[in-house]
Amino acid sequence: MSELDRLTHLARAGALSRREFLDRAATLGVGAAASSLLARTAFAQETPQQGGDLVLGIDGAGASDSLDPQTYTATYMQTVGYQWGNCLTELDASNEVIPELAESWEPNEEATAWVFKLRKGVQFHNGKEMTAEDVVYSINLHRGEDSASGAQGYLEPITDVQATAPDEVTIVLEAPNADVPYVISDYHLVIMPKDADPSAAIGTGAFVIEAFEPGVRTFARRNPNYWKDGRGHADTVETLAINDITARTSAVQTGQVHFVNRLDPKTVDLLKRGPGLKVHDVPGAGHYTFPMRCDTPPFDNNDVRLAIKHAIDRNAVVDTILRGYGKVGNDHPIPEFDPFYNAELPQREYDPEKAVFHLQKSGYDGPLTLYISDAAFTGATDAATLYLEHAVAAGLPFEVQRVPEDGYWSETWMQRPFCGSYWGGRPTADLMLAVAYQSDAAWNESFWRREDFDRLLREARGTLDVEKRKELYAELQRMIWEDGGEVIPMFNNYLFGAQENLNGFVEAPVLTGLRVAEQVWFA
Repeated sequence: MSELDRLTHLARAGALSRREFLDRAATLGVGAAASSLLARTAFAQETPQQGGDLVLGIDGAGASDSLDPQTYTATYMQTVGYQWGNCLTELDASNEVIPELAESWEPNEEATAWVFKLRKGVQFHNGKEMTAEDVVYSINLHRGEDSASGAQGYLEPITDVQATAPDEVTIVLEAPNADVPYVISDYHLVIMPKDADPSAAIGTGAFVIEAFEPGVRTFARRNPNYWKDGRGHADTVETLAINDITARTSAVQTGQVHFVNRLDPKTVDLLKRGPGLKVHDVPGAGHYTFPMRCDTPPFDNNDVRLAIKHAIDRNAVVDTILRGYGKVGNDHPIPEFDPFYNAELPQREYDPEKAVFHLQKSGYDGPLTLYISDAAFTGATDAATLYLEHAVAAGLPFEVQRVPEDGYWSETWMQRPFCGSYWGGRPTADLMLAVAYQSDAAWNESFWRREDFDRLLREARGTLDVEKRKELYAELQRMIWEDGGEVIPMFNNYLFGAQENLNGFVEAPVLTGLRVAEQVWFA
């Protein structure tokens, strides 16, 4: 795809405004007349319309949910968070970082300090105009050793956040970091007024939260002062918590909702043929996992972990559970399209002999219990059943215990020693490793801790030479592959269902769908 084709695709997807399209086309040397013609073509069929009451059906909700962005762990609250808040930067449909509340940014020569120029005139929902002090407060909420934020791990290299002018923020680092603009696009780091209650949901986003019932629904109304061109079209947004996949599918089929996430691959072909519906099939960085707690017997023994990794037929899982809507994984979280992907690692295969060998070597002969619910990921219980068949056939004492969907993310995930989980991926290899594999990361769900890994990760983060960084990230992936506590059998495509008259949804390879509320409009 040429760069001009890519820009046209982004425009049609709603990821670029007409002005942004014309500006970028001009940099490619396209003449004014040609740019105007291309813009008319790109926007002709999908001019956003304002109005309507949007209803979303999203999974990953729980009774313990909070509007405080420090606490966001699953899709439901991440989706709600982007309704009321914005970050300094965001990602476009090509996974490139673009301005949001920051107009521009510039590192110093060593990339140990980054200066962000803020947009002027942006108002919070309470009428206060955003300043650098608000940004400093919002980012600092997630920093420090005592922070429980999911963003704490990759903010750890930051030594200071300074308001160096009313519309300027400087982020100071302990070592060079080329990924800072990506770091601050994270959904936890929404900007709110200085000293605001984080759970009050006072932001600069397209919608103002009017009602919030944890684990049930969220209702928001369009922000009349929204600053972002080409975003925030619906009059209201109601986000229903629909954790059950059958209920979600039925809701979009019957018109109860306009958009749902995480369709079951088993029903996708049927939905594609159904009247009045469309399916968005988006390959990306999302992956389904079975984390083992490396601090809890018997999973503190790497031979047990290797036995479990060799006891699953990944191709069968992709074919049966994903119905081909995904790719085989290799027990590390970096997708093939990432520039730092390690293609040299051997693909781990289903090998009953190795599974038995490693289990016998470990000396453990008790049960290996996998705790699972469909809250973990789409088709999780079916995947666990298939895993059970593979493991038992290999001679492992494997068991599956189903647990309730409600409360799964607070009572099972990171609590039970072996369970299911999913990740939407991250825009860079460093962010993915920092948030889930660094020893002190809040979401180190396998509790895998290695000082040499942490040290190498810091070195990779601070290395500006691209080829050297490739070598370092390749080694980090090898360490996880050899010793880590995650079984990662598959990378899943993002599958969404929508009413046919809902336009503007932006398909992207990372964290797709979280900004759906501000993107879409009714034709």
